Amino acid sequence: MRLLADHTPAPGERWIYSAGFNAGPALADTGRIDVELADLARLSDAGARTALLSHQGSAKDGSARHLDYLADYLTRRLGRPVRYLPENTTARARIWARELEPGGIALFGNTRLDPGEERGDPELARALAGLGDRVAIGGFSKAHRRHASNTGLLDHLPGWAAAGLVGEARALDPWAAGAGAGAGAGGGTAGGDGPSVAVLGGVKPEKTLIGLRGLTRTHHLVIPGGVVLNTLLAVTGHRIGRSELGSDPEGCARAAREVLARTGGAGIHLPRVVVAAGPDGTLRHLPLDRGVPDDHTIVDFEVQPGAIELLRRAGRVLVAGTPGRHAEGNRHAAAAVLAARAHAPGGTLLLGGDTVAELPWDGPRSTGGGSALQYLVEGTCAVFEALAANAARTDPRPHQPRTDQIPHQSRRGAAHDDR
Repeated sequence: MRLLADHTPAPGERWIYSAGFNAGPALADTGRIDVELADLARLSDAGARTALLSHQGSAKDGSARHLDYLADYLTRRLGRPVRYLPENTTARARIWARELEPGGIALFGNTRLDPGEERGDPELARALAGLGDRVAIGGFSKAHRRHASNTGLLDHLPGWAAAGLVGEARALDPWAAGAGAGAGAGGGTAGGDGPSVAVLGGVKPEKTLIGLRGLTRTHHLVIPGGVVLNTLLAVTGHRIGRSELGSDPEGCARAAREVLARTGGAGIHLPRVVVAAGPDGTLRHLPLDRGVPDDHTIVDFEVQPGAIELLRRAGRVLVAGTPGRHAEGNRHAAAAVLAARAHAPGGTLLLGGDTVAELPWDGPRSTGGGSALQYLVEGTCAVFEALAANAARTDPRPHQPRTDQIPHQSRRGAAHDDR
């Protein structure tokens, strides 16, 4: 895998920079933007021309929007103009990219406005590749996505890993399952000795498909919330009313059954009391064994005393997703978890943009949600594998020996070296 930090950009080089600026107009949390600024400034200072690609929202539900507000923010932070060009695959977009001045940066249209982005459409990737001659891959939060502007571009252009992408992965290494002897054996953890706990919340299916499957193998206790909890309750025969089951309910249900049938592994916290919202928004604390009424939705839960005690003693705690609907004021479980960890902020890691933005926490954080989970569980992500394969088959300087490639390693090696 080639590292952008090891490449000396030359004046006039044409770069596509695939960033992870998944932030709404309010810019409530700019961490996913700020981590890319140093590389963008370095390319610009060297006289390279940079066509920025990024995403926000989804074409599936119509939430994708134009990104002009991001160009304004980048202009302020970089201290140089960043134009917004609302197209990215048209002939006009290719002309705009070719006409960039040395050192120029332009943000092109939201890749998620095209339904082919999330499908990894190879024709879309080919069209996007027309904006430059080389590609820098940033955006650790999308490192697990096989999307057209992410892994797809690497099928057409020589690629480099941006510093933010590599830096966030390296920061996760002490938290990875292989960092100690494993939770089941009481092994070492990033925060010190003691048991390990994972809190899984939110609505994205990877919290169940990757997080629940993987972290129940490496932690003493998993505390599910959000869709993960709702799925577990549903497959164990509890009445859950109208509670959200996410975008892949069948796949998540299969994963939940698989985990529940597994012998050994982590304990799974199921609450005795859930907080459910009625059709008029009224909240009720309901004993789980009585079930949730058909017109109610689970929005939070009460953490059992034994789990709180384990949280206090834990050497390592991962919080991947808010356990309740935190943005709507349902903060019962989150408050209990954070209060139990107040004495050990260094041993608690928050994962994901929404989690980091919503929870009041000053300890270690990663803007990666699903990507961080995949990296912690599997030791790699789709984009690191694609970058390694790209470096093995492409040589951007065919008449010079490559000195900036690091060998691919099967576990965490794609972003984990000794430099």
